[in-house]
Parts: sequence; C-alpha cells; structure tokens
Amino acid sequence: MTAPTSTEAFVHPALFYRGDREYLNGTVPFIRDGLRTGEPVAVAVPGPNLALLQEALDEDATTVHFVDMTTAGRNPGRIIPAVLHAFADAHPGTRVRIIGEPIWPGRSSLEYPACAQHEALINPAFRGRNATILCPYDADRLDEQVLTDAYATHPVVVSRGHQQPSPSYAPGHVVERYNLPLSPTEGAAEAHVFGVDELSAVRHFAVERAARLGLSGTRLEDLALAVAELTTNSVVHGGGSGTMRVWAEGSQVVCEVRDRGHISDPLAGRRPPALDQRGGRGLLLAHLLADLVRVHTGPDGTTIRCYIAC
Repeated sequence: MTAPTSTEAFVHPALFYRGDREYLNGTVPFIRDGLRTGEPVAVAVPGPNLALLQEALDEDATTVHFVDMTTAGRNPGRIIPAVLHAFADAHPGTRVRIIGEPIWPGRSSLEYPACAQHEALINPAFRGRNATILCPYDADRLDEQVLTDAYATHPVVVSRGHQQPSPSYAPGHVVERYNLPLSPTEGAAEAHVFGVDELSAVRHFAVERAARLGLSGTRLEDLALAVAELTTNSVVHGGGSGTMRVWAEGSQVVCEVRDRGHISDPLAGRRPPALDQRGGRGLLLAHLLADLVRVHTGPDGTTIRCYIAC
C-alpha cells in the first residue's frame, strides 16, 4: 500500500493484517513508496516482524531506520517522545513516514490500557505535523477489543488491501475510558506520607526498599531518579504533599505516588518539552526510565505507578 490519501498533514492509518503475507503486502510498498519520494522512513515493530521486513526489503533495508519496539516501546508512554517524535524531529522540514506497532500478542492486560491511550494520543501529538504513521495490528491473534479500539484511535483502517474511514473514530473517548482507577494491590507496603520537608527521606526509603526487593545497578538508579521527579511533582503541582508505596509484583518493583493534583493535559509526560521550557520534565523522565507507567487522574487526585524490572 501507499500512504492513504488525505488532505491533512498528519495521516494515521491502522493496518489489519492476517499472516506474514498480508503484513508484508501492507508494509513493504508503504516503505518503498516513502523511499522513492525521498521521505525518511522509520520502522518500529516487534523483533520477529523487524527481521521479516529487513529480509523482504533486501538492499532497501540499509536506508531505513529500524527500532525493536519490544525494547524501545516496552513502556507505551515513551513511544511518542522517544521513538516517534525523536525520528520526526531529527528531520525538520521534511515529511516522514513511520511504521509503529505498539501492540502485539503477548502484551499484558496490565500494559494494554497504556497502549490504547498511546494510540489515541498520537493524534493530538502529531496534529499538523507532516508525517504518516502506519500502525499494524495482527487481526488473527489480538483480542477483538483491541481491534475495536483501533477503529476508535485511527481515522483510517486498511484491511485486506482496502482502506476506509473508521466509522467509530473517537480517540478522546479512548483516553478517558482507559483512565482507570488503580486499585490497591495485595501485598503493597504501607503508604509513606511526604511533604517538602520529607522529600529526601522518602526517596532514601524508596531506594532502600527497592534494593531489598531485588533492584540493583542502573535499574536502582532509574527508580531513584523517577521517585525524585514524581515526589517533587507532588509537592510542586500536587497540593504540596503525597503518599508513596513500593512493593514487588513478580519480577518487577512497583513505585506508586499519589497526590491531590489533577493532570489536565493527556499528553503530559509524553510530549518532548521545548528547549527553553523550565520544569515539566518529571513525568517524562519517569516514562523514559520505567518499563511501564500507569496513570489515573481526576478531580480528586492523581496516582502514578512505575514498574521497573529487576
């Protein structure tokens, strides 16, 4: 396929594929058409599909920027700033073409709400940008709800070689529907209350507890920085205080920060800040450091959970 026709600067189609043949039929012509018209092309997909495309593209693969989405996009919240925007911003003044596959069989139910919100938020994040982002979906192996959500997060859907406008495009509704309360977790540690005077102590507590739960080296340093940013945000933007818990879930350490603040911008933490912007990087850093970030925000407060693998 070539890029779906549109009068908009930004084009965001979903590609429903069934098997390797349909995957290649829907992606290889899209890539080669971009290369032929001089558009920089990036491919950010899971490892097996990455290898499939590299083999099919042959010599053309040398001119494509490849990213393993299972690594770069492990946390869906960092895909927009660290993968999509990073590539587009590296080619200012030029239309770019990207294949991004953030949802694949094996994504957990814990990760999926953040994935669906990510797909919805691509639309406001790239509104007005000269870019085409094609998002493949394995229609044979993904749950029906995932495909239903894809219709809501993509204005155009391509299936079996035919493209059509989505009859249920409503990305804002998806963002809100997956803004789910984060219920108490069995086995979670007692909450520690902090204010400005306790910031240092609560950070030391988080690091010490995470170390006892198995984090070490750079992963422990990542948690320390994320905790520092999130607790400072609570003091500055979340009503002056908050609570923090740290516990283990399987092979991951979870850090939760709750406060009385309300995040009104759905793209907070997912939009690269302007070079001259002061502050506003705390949640972005948490997204860049953690393997998963889940957020629930409302008039009564905000809860942020960071998951970091041991």
